[in-house]
Amino acid sequence: MSLNFINEVEWFQLPGARVNIVDTTLRDGEQTSGVVFANAEKIRIAKLLSDIGVDQIEAGIPVMGGSEKESIRQIVRMGLKPSIMAWNRAVIADIKESIDCGVDAVAISISTSDIHIEHKLQTTREAVLARMSDAVKFAKDNGLYVSVNAEDASRSEIDFLTEFALTGKNAGADRLRFCDTVGTLTPLSAYRYVKTIIDAVGINIEMHTHNDFGMATANALAGIYAGAAYVGVTVNGLGERAGNSCLQEVIMGIKHLLQVDVPYDTKLFREIALYVSRASGRPLSVSKPIVGDNIFAHESGIHGDGVLKNPLTYEVFTPEEVGMQRQIVIGKHSGTASIRSKFINEYGIELKEEESKWILDKVRELSISLKRPLFDKELMYIYEDYMKERE
Repeated sequence: MSLNFINEVEWFQLPGARVNIVDTTLRDGEQTSGVVFANAEKIRIAKLLSDIGVDQIEAGIPVMGGSEKESIRQIVRMGLKPSIMAWNRAVIADIKESIDCGVDAVAISISTSDIHIEHKLQTTREAVLARMSDAVKFAKDNGLYVSVNAEDASRSEIDFLTEFALTGKNAGADRLRFCDTVGTLTPLSAYRYVKTIIDAVGINIEMHTHNDFGMATANALAGIYAGAAYVGVTVNGLGERAGNSCLQEVIMGIKHLLQVDVPYDTKLFREIALYVSRASGRPLSVSKPIVGDNIFAHESGIHGDGVLKNPLTYEVFTPEEVGMQRQIVIGKHSGTASIRSKFINEYGIELKEEESKWILDKVRELSISLKRPLFDKELMYIYEDYMKERE
């Protein structure tokens, strides 16, 4: 008997439903402390994102001018499939710079939490609504798609946030970006916020979640459950402080946890992860979900034996799905099944049960002394020692 906690079909499971991916690696990702992308790197990242099939690329901040503005122009001129968005303050001068770059979409951002309004903007709620509305109207008058960004939305009072969303919609905004600016959402609060706004205003919502408490991906998926049809992400989860929701995690979560067909080429995930890692100077953790070296590396005897019999015992999806390969690692925790599989599949040597047991004993001794798994050459040394002992 299975437990069914959801009695109704969720919106994203209906025929034709889409969850749209908005990648902001080139804007919010580059705002990671210490990260700077060269223009050639930005071009390469944009091309890879287009090949993956993301729906929109937030390419940068035109009002910064100089090479930032030129890189956005270059990306626009590439004629990529995704929509190209530029980030702006709720300032008409900013939007003019975006128009000059040729983008087809703009994000217009202003704070909605009282702590930001009082201490950062040093203004009033009424002034925030007026500034946002004027900026949105100007952008729409110039034929742009508009995301109106509620910065620090997750610490905003819900009635004002709803008023903000309604004012943005009435001014012509195409969607509301719900910004969990300091990562204080939980999946439950994310669901409540998004559901309340959608029910009250009927505006498209983009989840933009940060990872300060390690819940960026979970909060993004919770927002989708509540009705958000857009999700902001960065490659590898780059972003300020603990980072943003991760492109690879969110897409694979939508596909395998929400069980929604996605149009994205996930086979490119490992390639883009490695490229952005090098370009950003941020090493890719071996345990990084989806694309880390250890995700398809099996050392434990029980795990190795199970995967060899049927990969689904310890893998939810195949390594090839994300551009990776399975590894059977030989070390302290290995079992005889892994030893035999390693030797027959990689060295063409078929071991008997007693041979694999002898080799496994030596493997464990050496692995403990070296405090790591063994290299192929070390395994062959052990095998050669065994053959000599038999002579």
